[in-house]
Amino acid sequence: MFKIQTLNNISVAGLDRLPRDRYEVASEITHPDAILVRSAKMHDLVIPDSVQAIGRAGAGTNNIPVPAMTARGIVVFNAPGANANAVKELVIAGMLIAARNIGQAWHFARGLQGDDAAINQAVEAGKKQFVGFELPGRTLGVIGLGAIGVKVANAARALGMKVVGYDPTITVQRAWQLASDVQPALSIDDLLSRSDFVTFHVPLTNETRHMITAERLKILKKGAVLLNFSRDGILDDDAVVTALDQGHLYAYCCDFPSNLLKDHPRVVTLPHLGASTAEAEDNCAVMVADQVRDYLEDGTVANSVNFPEINLPRNSGYRMAIVNSNVPNMVGQISTDLAAAGLNILDMLNRSRGNVAVTLIDVNDRCPDATVAQLRGIEGVLSVRCLGN
Repeated sequence: MFKIQTLNNISVAGLDRLPRDRYEVASEITHPDAILVRSAKMHDLVIPDSVQAIGRAGAGTNNIPVPAMTARGIVVFNAPGANANAVKELVIAGMLIAARNIGQAWHFARGLQGDDAAINQAVEAGKKQFVGFELPGRTLGVIGLGAIGVKVANAARALGMKVVGYDPTITVQRAWQLASDVQPALSIDDLLSRSDFVTFHVPLTNETRHMITAERLKILKKGAVLLNFSRDGILDDDAVVTALDQGHLYAYCCDFPSNLLKDHPRVVTLPHLGASTAEAEDNCAVMVADQVRDYLEDGTVANSVNFPEINLPRNSGYRMAIVNSNVPNMVGQISTDLAAAGLNILDMLNRSRGNVAVTLIDVNDRCPDATVAQLRGIEGVLSVRCLGN
């Protein structure tokens, strides 16, 4: 029986992927094999030694101490792309809100007073201050062409916009999904100089923090619109407000309210709604529950932020899953100990990523406890699991 601890409310659609005859799932549980989490901050939590996997029902993992988990041989999963459509729709909404001055116009309309005749008169007199512009023919710059960025780019093309994209690490899979007429930018600065709208779809790292500075804002076309439904901190908000006040920027729409931004007349802030749809929550929970289950039962790794992808089909024999430091002669030492126990290797796959490696081994018989202890004693071995036949 596997034990799963939930640190947040996880969609029932995901929890139903964990059969109750093999999984115990609860928010309060001792010695969990895995943890499912959404937004709970884990940096100050004591993670039990029993934990083998952490599943984040979402894309970002800033709330998880990933380096510390890697050092302990704990895999961290996320759910990239599961909320992509939800975020894409909000970005499109943000462009329309900014272009048509929807936020300001709604605020104006809600403040109207008097009888209907007076309101109608005020509407006709006041509507000219909210004249906006249309999207077709405008250029959208997309920084980050992962699951979300590609969907945003393709949706913008369907609306008749031109699209410029920048992502030096774009995968072959995402490149195939991208509309063929999306133009590549040579750099962030190149993208900024060509764009009427700019949207950001990158994680918050030391490299991306404040990637948009006062100097870079000067490169933007006058009257450009910025959209940030990715991560707070990617833009220098002080510089953005200054550019708005000076009339260089037209509008800023983001998912991260602050005292600086929330009352600015040219800013629309939303309460972190990017992935806040029932469909996105279900998709994230299902994806991460499947990934955690596959890892616990078969040692398979997919969509991990710290482990290599690995998948060895189950055929016959008894499976072992070993996590170790990515150093020379680990597989040799493991094979030697298995041979000494009289175990024949039927199939084996080893994959590495950075400082960590995962080895899946199918052997002809159950590994004796003494041999398991011997394997765990090898310097650099972080975990050894016997997954049965």
